[in-house]
Amino acid sequence: MLVETLGGKYFKDMILGAAAILEKNKDALDAMNVFPVPDGDTGTNMSLTMISAAKEVAAIPEGDLTLKSVMAAMNLGSLKGARGNSGVILSQIFAGFSDAVIEADGPITTAVMARALRRGVEYAYKAVMKPKEGTILTVAKRIADAAEEIAPKTDNLYKQLLFCLREGEKTLKQTPDMLPVLKEAGVVDAGGAGFIVLLMGFRAVLIGEQIDSGDLLSGESIADFSAVRQEEESLEFAYCTEFFIRNLYDTIKERDIDTYRGNLAKIGDCVLVVGDLSLVKTHVHTNEPGLALQYAQVLGELSNIKIDNMREQHRHLINEEEPAPAPGQEKKDVAVVTVCTGKGICDVFADWQVDTFCEGGQTMNPSTADILKAVEQANSDNVIVLPNNNNIILAAEQAADMSKKNVVVIKTKSLPQGIAAAVAYDPEKDIGQNAERMKNASRFVKTGQITTAVRDTKMHGSAIREGDLIGIADGDIVVNGTDIGAVAAGLLEKLVDDDSEMLTFYYGEQASAEDAAKLAETVRAKYGFLDVELIDGGQPVYPYIISVE
Repeated sequence: MLVETLGGKYFKDMILGAAAILEKNKDALDAMNVFPVPDGDTGTNMSLTMISAAKEVAAIPEGDLTLKSVMAAMNLGSLKGARGNSGVILSQIFAGFSDAVIEADGPITTAVMARALRRGVEYAYKAVMKPKEGTILTVAKRIADAAEEIAPKTDNLYKQLLFCLREGEKTLKQTPDMLPVLKEAGVVDAGGAGFIVLLMGFRAVLIGEQIDSGDLLSGESIADFSAVRQEEESLEFAYCTEFFIRNLYDTIKERDIDTYRGNLAKIGDCVLVVGDLSLVKTHVHTNEPGLALQYAQVLGELSNIKIDNMREQHRHLINEEEPAPAPGQEKKDVAVVTVCTGKGICDVFADWQVDTFCEGGQTMNPSTADILKAVEQANSDNVIVLPNNNNIILAAEQAADMSKKNVVVIKTKSLPQGIAAAVAYDPEKDIGQNAERMKNASRFVKTGQITTAVRDTKMHGSAIREGDLIGIADGDIVVNGTDIGAVAAGLLEKLVDDDSEMLTFYYGEQASAEDAAKLAETVRAKYGFLDVELIDGGQPVYPYIISVE
């Protein structure tokens, strides 16, 4: 088949076809993800990114359909819809590709295709701080190499694409040799495979296959990540109370702060007292907020006092109402946006003055547009973003680049890291000072997760069976088995050391309060020096998330 040039109409069809084929193969791509936990979302993220690009392209009026308009729409749609690392990398490939085509100011030939693919790869590598070979980056780079290699030898775009596909598939098969974790799990890189599937969609359109993309373009929402409303709970303690203690008296010692923390524990729960002899930040759920303030006044001067009636907040949620904004509310100097899921965990962030939430997390990565929307809604021109997941950081950074506000992304890789950063937030400091404080605070948190394997695999030489409980310490699977106590014990051995002071269990929707309480008591008995807190996080995927500080 001889195809020498591509114009706007043809390339539009290729985008729609690639989106449809990627959507049909997303489940297979998701299954390639290495972890044996339900976080396989590479195919879904790439598909949603591609669908966003396809929707933007499909919206171009027929009279305005040019190659430049298609490139601009593809670029904008993929940037807004980018989800997860694989989606952001794909959007950057498209950004570079479209820039090169628009710069060429003419139809796409084999020479222009080669330059566009090379520019796309350059953009993608720049977007990743520490590019790792054996991923979509490696596959895309080899495809660009192949396009440049054959471009001087042929004017046939179809022949060029076939050569690129063959070379890309060869490289994809080699990815397990580049990343040991892929080899051990017996899979190729899911992102690289997704890029090959996308090019197969291009190929199908070039040979005249009719691909139905109608379902992709219908409806306003591709995925629903809205929070699930919960029934009103019986709250033992009604008032969420938080404040700062500043200018501590000269006579105050560290032991006085320890005594203060103990007094708060007697009148409430969810007690957090952090800081030093220069500044102490307090948070407690209690029925006696006045008494908490009295305890604090013994130490120093109080500021930024905030007391919320949680029962009232629950009633607002049940009635699906938003609490009325405070009259005459002024803009804040610095606002904080966090990505989180699970009502209990989001409530913890709210307790620490986080202003705006973006729903999402593991297996449900928010898009760049979702994060950008949250940033724009934040009540400040200076915004700090907490992504709280390694697979969301790139999308958060992309949203920051797209916003006209002054946005700083703290690269929190877990919810415990994000909460530690939120605790360090000080509304009286500027964005630079807060960013430094929050970044430093997040570094001293260890994260543990317990969940269930969804398939058989091997990790670090250990055989993991479908249905096994697995313990993950800061991203690495360190223990697996069938007994929750044994798995928790093995996980905590990796997380707890002599410097550890506080341990928080966030139990999720797959764990009962009774089982969580038993697990917490076991930990208290073994680690008597730890202050152990138990919080109903309500998060999906992980029955238990553990924070160790």
